[in-house]
Amino acid sequence: MSDAKLHRDIRALARERRAVILAHNYQRAEVQDVADITGDSLGLSMEAARTEAEVIVFCGVHFMAESAAILSPDKTVVLPRMDAGCPMADMITADDVRTVREAHPGVPIVTYVNSSAEVKAESDICCTSANAVKVTRSVGAPTVYLTPDQNLAQWVARNTDQTVLYWDGYCPTHHRLRADDVLRTREAHPDAPFVAHPECRPEVLDLADEIRSTSGIIAFCREAAAQAVIVGTETGLFHRLYKDSPDKTFVAPSDTLICPNMKLTSLEDVLESLETLDNVVTVPEVVRTRAVTTLEKMLRAGRD
Repeated sequence: MSDAKLHRDIRALARERRAVILAHNYQRAEVQDVADITGDSLGLSMEAARTEAEVIVFCGVHFMAESAAILSPDKTVVLPRMDAGCPMADMITADDVRTVREAHPGVPIVTYVNSSAEVKAESDICCTSANAVKVTRSVGAPTVYLTPDQNLAQWVARNTDQTVLYWDGYCPTHHRLRADDVLRTREAHPDAPFVAHPECRPEVLDLADEIRSTSGIIAFCREAAAQAVIVGTETGLFHRLYKDSPDKTFVAPSDTLICPNMKLTSLEDVLESLETLDNVVTVPEVVRTRAVTTLEKMLRAGRD
């Protein structure tokens, strides 16, 4: 079946199912194009919660669908590929968080939204890559513990006077980018600024002109005066960048910036998920209520 036919069938069935289709910025281009909303993980879940949809089809990875279930307990949340996981989220468990708390009594635990519902539930507050510094400052403690991303934690530490302890997790895709990759790319594109995601290694961030979340990278690229921009994040974002700025050139500093889990979902998977409404992602209420508290605290911190 052609992509055009799949697109038509998906959109027709989404209307019939009263479904909203969400696609993360790192998804395949054709999946982004069939979605109602594209964006970053938490932003998508928040947008979906505000809709009147009865079904959320989340084209992303498992923790993202869990976030949607946390924020929309009255909706059916479907993940087209149940095998689409997140290696970084899998690097820490709820038991690990409890162990951290025992080892560091009284130290607030700030957890990146790229984590399981159970890990969020054991934490004090959540953060995104966009608000991690503000959230960390908001807890008002001299020492904090960030999970699970060591690179995000080290970037936060550079931007606060607090002592930042951290878990040793990382995003394998961003972690693969090396400083040498950036330097070689800059030699080939000397007039191009380099914008990087804070999940990159510290030595890579040292070379960046700007450090931004995915939504921040989109804004930076749109507003940049330069005609070419070196972009240090998963290359699925390039589809959105070219849609926003078709007259510009976006350069990947490495050909390894591809998340295989984000590329699992196909149009066929989206259609099948709408047909069957299988692969429903749920969060036990006892976990959900604790996890949603950490997200609500984060949102309040962002408003302060």
